[in-house]
Amino acid sequence: MLIGNNEYQVVSGGDFKLDGGAMFGIVPKTLWQKLRKPDEDNRIQMATNCLLIRTPQYLILVDTGYGTKMTDKERAIYGMSGVSLIDDLATHGVKPDDVDIVILSHLHFDHAGGATVTDLEGQMYPAFPRARYFVQQGEWDDAVNGFATMTATYNLENFTPLMDAGALTLVEGNRDICEGVGVAVTGGHTRHHQMIKATSAGETVVFAGDILPTYSHARGPYNMAYDLFPHETMVQKLQLLEQAASQGWIIVLDHDPLATAGKIVQEKPGRFSFEEIALN
Repeated sequence: MLIGNNEYQVVSGGDFKLDGGAMFGIVPKTLWQKLRKPDEDNRIQMATNCLLIRTPQYLILVDTGYGTKMTDKERAIYGMSGVSLIDDLATHGVKPDDVDIVILSHLHFDHAGGATVTDLEGQMYPAFPRARYFVQQGEWDDAVNGFATMTATYNLENFTPLMDAGALTLVEGNRDICEGVGVAVTGGHTRHHQMIKATSAGETVVFAGDILPTYSHARGPYNMAYDLFPHETMVQKLQLLEQAASQGWIIVLDHDPLATAGKIVQEKPGRFSFEEIALN
C-alpha cells in the first residue's frame, strides 16, 4: 500500500504458538479465551509479522521473525509452521540483496532469528548481506551479557554474527535511522525495546513491536507475562493508542494472525477499538 510517498507491506517470518496465559498475563483465561481460542495445550496461534518499508531512497525491513535455525524439538514446542521470511519475501519479488536497512525492535528469537542464516559449513552470516542492521545499545548489552531473566530467548547465533560481519549499528535512545524513519524506545517488554515510526507526506505508520502484539492487547491490563516491566508497557501502550487514535496513525501488529495492521479508534477514555487495514 502506498501511504504518503512510502510503500508498506507486511511479510511473514513464520507462524507459531505460545501459551495463552503467558500472552495475557494477569487477565483470567475466562476472559482472554473469548478473544483467542487456545488449543489442547493452552497455546494460541501467533504470527511473526515483519514490515517492509520502501522509501524513495531505501528498502527497509523491520524485524525478521524466528528464522530457520530452530531445532525440530523447538519447532514442535512452539508449533512453528508457514514459510520462512526469505521465501515470503521472494513471493513479493524481494531478494536478500535488495534490503538496505534492517531495524530490530528487540533481540528475542521471534524477532531477530531471521537476521542471520547458516551456510553449508555451519557458519553464521547476515541474512541480508548488503543491509545495515540497527538495534538499541542497551538491548544489545542485555542480550550478549545474558540479562538474568531473559537468557532463554536471547540466542547469540541470531545477532552476534551481525557484529562479527561489521553489519550492526548500535543506537542509543530515540533517533532517526534515515529520512522519515526513526526509532523510539518504549521499554516495558524489555528494558530497551523500541518501536519504529515512519512518516511521509503527513501520514504515519508505526510498528509497535511487543508493546502491542495483537489487537486483543489494546487495553491497559492486557499485557504479556513475558514483559519485564508490565506497568511500563501499559503506560507506553496507552500513550501510543491515544496518539494513534488522535492523529490517525496506522499501527502494525507484530504477532497478530488475524489482523496485521489498522487504525485505532478511541471509544472512551481507556477504551479502544481496531479497524483493520490490509498491508499484505
